Amino acid sequence: MKKRIFLVILLIILVGGEFALRHFIGLTQAPLYFESDKYEYMACPNQDGYRFGNHYHYNSFSQRSEEPDTTKRIVLGLGDSVIFGGVQTDQDNLATTRFTEETGMQMLNISAGSWGPDNCAAYLKEKGLFHAEAMFLLVSSHDAHDNMTFEPVVGIHPSYPKEHYKLAYWELLDRYVLPRIFKKKRKKLDPDQQVNAGTGVDIKKDGKFFNPGFELLRMMADSAGIPLIVYLHADAKELQNGKYNEQGEEIMAWAKKNQVPLICELEYKFTPDEYRDGIHLNEKGQRKLAEIMIKIIPQYLK
Repeated sequence: MKKRIFLVILLIILVGGEFALRHFIGLTQAPLYFESDKYEYMACPNQDGYRFGNHYHYNSFSQRSEEPDTTKRIVLGLGDSVIFGGVQTDQDNLATTRFTEETGMQMLNISAGSWGPDNCAAYLKEKGLFHAEAMFLLVSSHDAHDNMTFEPVVGIHPSYPKEHYKLAYWELLDRYVLPRIFKKKRKKLDPDQQVNAGTGVDIKKDGKFFNPGFELLRMMADSAGIPLIVYLHADAKELQNGKYNEQGEEIMAWAKKNQVPLICELEYKFTPDEYRDGIHLNEKGQRKLAEIMIKIIPQYLK
């Protein structure tokens, strides 16, 4: 009898734990990704869920936004994990969401972790410009040479899963507990972790040539008769130094040469408490980014 009671209690604890891990932490609910032969990878379309207490939503075009609304003035918000936010940023706290809510326009968040301008250009070539009236491209210095390689990451690295874990307990063990116990090293960091690994040092990429996406986006914008606005984000090291590294200077030189409007984030006096790590912005930083976007972007609209 005691053994039966013990088993019942154990079962209740296990079921309750599984429920808690799923519904309060969001295990088994990571956003899923697909591979693309045009732009490497992107979040799967039509996803909505919660992860680590934060809400994420992807529309039918894999944008971290509501469906494109042609009754509104549309701005394309292009970039990497800084504008993307990841599951560490709630949907409502994204700078793109705040811009949409506070301006009455709509900024479509077209981004993914470790994307560069060439990924963005390839996406727009496939999907079109969504009747946008402006492009807002957020880049970091390393994007000058963060060129597409098409190295497989989907279903290989945990940050880019192609299917959900069946059990929250198994995800907890396989993704978070066992790798720390056995200090298991993956063959190679996923693209975004490669950037994070540079925390505290100059973050650079080793592409052999200047990212062609800058020029491709400029030509797309010129052809459509809309402005391309480039926003140069500073990583924590650049913030500390008060200047961009040489790859950031390459982006600045390109913008000047091609008369592309450039917003240098260092001019807006961000502080370390507006970062969640060596490069990404936290909720406070996203709010400040939104304020800059709200102030600057309307100046370039017709």
